[in-house]
Amino acid sequence: MASSSLSKQISYSSSSWTPKQNKSFEKALALYDKDTPDRWQNVAKAVGGKTPEEVKRHYEVLLEDLRQIESGRIPIPNYKSSGHDEEESMGKGRLGASWPDRKLKELKVLID
Repeated sequence: MASSSLSKQISYSSSSWTPKQNKSFEKALALYDKDTPDRWQNVAKAVGGKTPEEVKRHYEVLLEDLRQIESGRIPIPNYKSSGHDEEESMGKGRLGASWPDRKLKELKVLID
């Protein structure tokens, strides 16, 4: 079952996001919080190849997806691990939490 935000993401995005751009996006959100002047311009510059409007829409889609996950309407995505360590590649990290659960918590911290 596809979320409504997925269809929004497809219709809003003029291009797809690479894994590298998504990682840069996450890092930029941590660096440029909601009180940063020109936040979306800074995030777009950090991501590269995206306009401030595209990164803001990407953020809005992320928020909606997190709301849908938290409400139980859609399952936590099964993110691909980086494969750098055996435990992580099996879906478990050093603390025993599954990688998707940790990723969700990381993203929630970035948007709060």
